[in-house]
Amino acid sequence: MIRVENLHRHFGGFRAVDGASLEIATGSITGLVGPNGAGKSTLFNVIAGALPPTSGSVFMDGEDITGLAPHELFHKGLLRTFQIAHEFSSMSCRENLMMVPGAQSGETLWNAWFGRGRIAQEEAALLKKADEVLDFLTISHLKDEKAGNLSGGQKKLLELGRTMMVDAKVVFLDEVGAGVNRTLLNTIGDAIKRLNEERGYTFCMIEHDMDFIGRLCDPVIVMAEGKVLARGTIAEIKANDEVIEAYLGTGLKNKETAG
Repeated sequence: MIRVENLHRHFGGFRAVDGASLEIATGSITGLVGPNGAGKSTLFNVIAGALPPTSGSVFMDGEDITGLAPHELFHKGLLRTFQIAHEFSSMSCRENLMMVPGAQSGETLWNAWFGRGRIAQEEAALLKKADEVLDFLTISHLKDEKAGNLSGGQKKLLELGRTMMVDAKVVFLDEVGAGVNRTLLNTIGDAIKRLNEERGYTFCMIEHDMDFIGRLCDPVIVMAEGKVLARGTIAEIKANDEVIEAYLGTGLKNKETAG
């Protein structure tokens, strides 16, 4: 689905991404881990069009998408979520979802005057789809709640729901579990797994919770200092001496010894 070749992104003399190459297989849930400052979010930003690369290439389904803007990638089915949810806080959950699809008839002044029947039909279809998404995510009871009133975990679920309002092919999740309690994290994990298995979504997710990564992701890619350090199953990653030294340090060893 995604192929990254020798990607660089420099900020002056700092090489945030320094020659990273990786592949994200169609239908996979790929984990991306590494210490703070490893270049993970910068890599996401380059792939998703928020930042241009200094050099290197990004391909999606064999098509060169290097440097395309986020709205262009959105229409190709490449979406991303953020570590801090970007909801419309004064709008309801249902309205947040209904805002997502582009090229709605009501967005033009002409249609607002003369195409009211078409607009009404579209809104009815969007409302139905939004309710189906909320039900899928088990938050239908919050459909009329203002998004700004949701908990951090509920906002993450809503962000995931926004990717379901369009024909997403690949979704990049940036620390979907950050600040989320364990119960809601399990709900988010269940939703990701169902979207992958039942609807064919491809995911790549940055996450620091190794148990969450281990439950969902295969393969796991490790970044350090802007480069790809290792790739494998969660068991292979945890047993990799280079990974332990460069990323996990003694923390994982001590945790597993204590466990």
